[in-house]
Amino acid sequence: MAKTYDLIIIGGGQSALACAYFLRRSGLEYLILDDQEQCGGAWRHAWESLTLFSPAEHSSLPGWLMPTTMHDFPTRNEVIDYLCRYEQRYGFPIERPVKVSAVVKEKEVFILGTDKGEFQSRAVVSATGTWQKPFIPLIPGRELFKGAQLHSSEYRNAASMLGKKVLIVGEGNSGAQILAEVSKVAETLWATAKAPQFLPDEVDGRVLFDVASAKYYAEKKGKTFDDAKYNLGNIVMVPSVQDARRRKVLQPQGRMVEITKKEVVWENGKVEEIDAIIWCTGFGFATDHLRELVKPDGKGKIQTEGTKNVQVPGLWLVGYGQWTGFASSTLIGVGRSAKQSAKEIEAYLGDIEA
Repeated sequence: MAKTYDLIIIGGGQSALACAYFLRRSGLEYLILDDQEQCGGAWRHAWESLTLFSPAEHSSLPGWLMPTTMHDFPTRNEVIDYLCRYEQRYGFPIERPVKVSAVVKEKEVFILGTDKGEFQSRAVVSATGTWQKPFIPLIPGRELFKGAQLHSSEYRNAASMLGKKVLIVGEGNSGAQILAEVSKVAETLWATAKAPQFLPDEVDGRVLFDVASAKYYAEKKGKTFDDAKYNLGNIVMVPSVQDARRRKVLQPQGRMVEITKKEVVWENGKVEEIDAIIWCTGFGFATDHLRELVKPDGKGKIQTEGTKNVQVPGLWLVGYGQWTGFASSTLIGVGRSAKQSAKEIEAYLGDIEA
């Protein structure tokens, strides 16, 4: 018979590590199953020039500050190094690569089907994030386009775009940062569903987190808080985006309505030939492994109270964004919901034993 753990955490990125930090002294026998070959989570799949929006000291997981880096904003590789050193520092029990394909529950035990056989536990934390569920909108004609198409999750660097005419789609931070990079080697067009909103140059992730925190606490007290000026969806003016502004390439063309074999059709009727499309259009939630247990919506969202699933006792979801906890998809923000989840898990397992 398979060993039954007290808890299994699915996923090996920043959210899983934050949960493990708060569980390490609980006395519970837990295991992290990570489907990646190496440490670092989704950061290993991000584009090479990606940086954080905040300095290292404001971009840390609970318990250990990210060491000061060579750059004002830590790079992708510096974040990966921090995450790897973090899990080594605390000696978390991790098995990788193990891909969880399905989770069911029989009586009080969860059974996890994986490519390495079955695992069993009395509680489960799903911490698989969003990176594996890229979202591309249903633009008419998209399937007819003969040029290259890739989502931001597949983009690594601008080398393959050299000399091309590239359509960047998306008015958020990924769109602005990738546009800034690709525009150095290619002609770029920028399609946006709404006008991009740029934050003041002096506003970085520290300010955004403080403003978001103020909004969070105000709403908990039943008060209103106007964060329109510092909306988390607005574009942070990191150095690469400031440089793109100086080069006058941050020029949104507006909404597109159709794609043909070789062209983009704009809302105003203008048609332009393009060679490639990069979709910077966000993500759904990587919860397909829970479909036999609960019923995610079309984007993978599952009903929770905080991080606790309301349908199946013993199931928690951590790090998927606002619906699983304030700022829970960020390095600095996931600690709060991870800590609360660990407390609830200990209480739940204690009640079962009683």
